[in-house]
Amino acid sequence: MRPMIAPLLRLGAFVGLMAAVLPSQAAPQATADAELWRRECAFAATMADRDLQAFAGFVSEQAVFHSGPTPLKGREAVRSFWQRFYTEAAAPFSWYPDQAELLEPGRLAYTSGPVFGEDGRLIGRFHTIWRKESDGTWRVLLDHGGTPDAKDRERHARPDPEACR
Repeated sequence: MRPMIAPLLRLGAFVGLMAAVLPSQAAPQATADAELWRRECAFAATMADRDLQAFAGFVSEQAVFHSGPTPLKGREAVRSFWQRFYTEAAAPFSWYPDQAELLEPGRLAYTSGPVFGEDGRLIGRFHTIWRKESDGTWRVLLDHGGTPDAKDRERHARPDPEACR
């Protein structure tokens, strides 16, 4: 039994050291993820608020959106196509993130989450790549929608009103 004590002490020291070091390294990542989460929520709020101009402000000049019959390239093409979703008093769909993470610290990020129809039924999943632009603002570089999978249908049967609060 005695020969096991030294390795266990070394393991305990290593775990203690890692516990002391990792939180300070993880905090910036968590902060950045929270910033991206808020940014995605603010982007989604433009639909609820029926504010096409604010929506366009979230879109990079070099953006590519896969939301039409062909990819939409550039902010103006995206704004022109998406204008149809901002004409009625009620939003035709809504979304919020359930994932947000940095891909390249300080430059690229990814968000994804469920999309709901006007009736609150799950209709899709979005995938967005964000880029921090030269003015320091995160803007959408690539947006692509997809079909919800079984996990989405299980986790997101109805919209979560607390997701962006």
